[in-house]
Amino acid sequence: MSTGVHASIDEATVRQISEELDEPDWLLETRLDALAALEEVDFPDVIRTPGRTWTDLQALEYEELVDPLSAAEEKDQLGPEEAEVLPFAEAVAEHGDLLEEQFGSVVDPETNYLTALSTALFTTGTVVHVPEGVDAEDVTIRTEMNSRSLFNYTLVVAEESSSVTILERQETGDGATSSAQRNESGGAAAVDEGRYYSGITEVVAGENSYVQFGDLQDLDETTYVYGRREATVGTYGTVDWIECNLGSRLTKSSVESHLDGEAAESKIVGAFYGHDDQHFDVNVRVWHNTEHTTADLVTRGVVDDDARSVYEGVQNVGAPAWDTNSYQRENTLMLSDESEADAAPKLIINNHDTEASHSATVGQVSREDLLYMTSRGIDEQTATDMLVEGFYVPVFEEIAVEELREDLRGRIRERLGARE
Repeated sequence: MSTGVHASIDEATVRQISEELDEPDWLLETRLDALAALEEVDFPDVIRTPGRTWTDLQALEYEELVDPLSAAEEKDQLGPEEAEVLPFAEAVAEHGDLLEEQFGSVVDPETNYLTALSTALFTTGTVVHVPEGVDAEDVTIRTEMNSRSLFNYTLVVAEESSSVTILERQETGDGATSSAQRNESGGAAAVDEGRYYSGITEVVAGENSYVQFGDLQDLDETTYVYGRREATVGTYGTVDWIECNLGSRLTKSSVESHLDGEAAESKIVGAFYGHDDQHFDVNVRVWHNTEHTTADLVTRGVVDDDARSVYEGVQNVGAPAWDTNSYQRENTLMLSDESEADAAPKLIINNHDTEASHSATVGQVSREDLLYMTSRGIDEQTATDMLVEGFYVPVFEEIAVEELREDLRGRIRERLGARE
């Protein structure tokens, strides 16, 4: 537990944020409860593998990184007429009852220290509401971070027999600032020593609904990122996640699906590419809470230079989860001798009527494949690039949003090109 943030974040700050956003009393009370919980709740669990302890976020200097009153961003929120894609403050004003019912219903604000911090301090967000029977395509949420810190919240509510495909992406703009770094003329100085971004996503998928949520995190490499995405999936519903991490200095990402309805399904597809001194901590979990549920977890990552990655995947099959099908595969490719990678796939099975498997591999580019390609006139660098791009094909094939697929492919090619 830690109280390090309290020197700069207090009740007055939280009340000011809520007042400026013209929020109702119930939301202010939720924020204040989360603020109070900082004294009690722990930081996210630290993954420990043989000989290694990964990503202890308690060590970050939050007093230096967190500056919520100077939050600044550019946000595009677009969607078809059939669905509502609203800034969070506007959604609170127009759909207060829906927000009061669903906010915090999937991600408990007091899950850990960083979810509580995010709940207390978030200043921006998006609500996507898809009414019953509506098919909504091409919902896009683009966030350009222009401040020292930014706390973002996304809520998706897909009602019965609806469907929606969403692309959310984050990148850093040119104007990242903090209140402590204003120059004498009132302008803003760039922040180079570190930024903090927190993104919380809740998806509520109703009966027979379908949601694909694709996220591309491409923030600059001074940024520390904490992301938590969770979905509850109703009867015959499906939630598919596409989680892509390319940017940041350090990212701790958690994606979870709670299969709460009979015959619910979820696929969680992850991709990351670390270079220089980047650090990625990827957590994927699926909870089989009732019968006839299905899950498929697929993650592919590359680390180069001095980059590090760790993956933890958990398939949790509850006692009521008869006739469960659950599969997990994780593969990490190391392109340098200095890079580090580890993986910890786990099965927790409390019902014998289960078909489940899990696997993880960490290795380098196949020398046999390189020899085969270079013997046919392809230089080694080009051959390596082709093999790496081919390594990501299982991820590309799962992405329904063309913009996300092409952006991810393009950024991977850029990073490979920088190695030459």
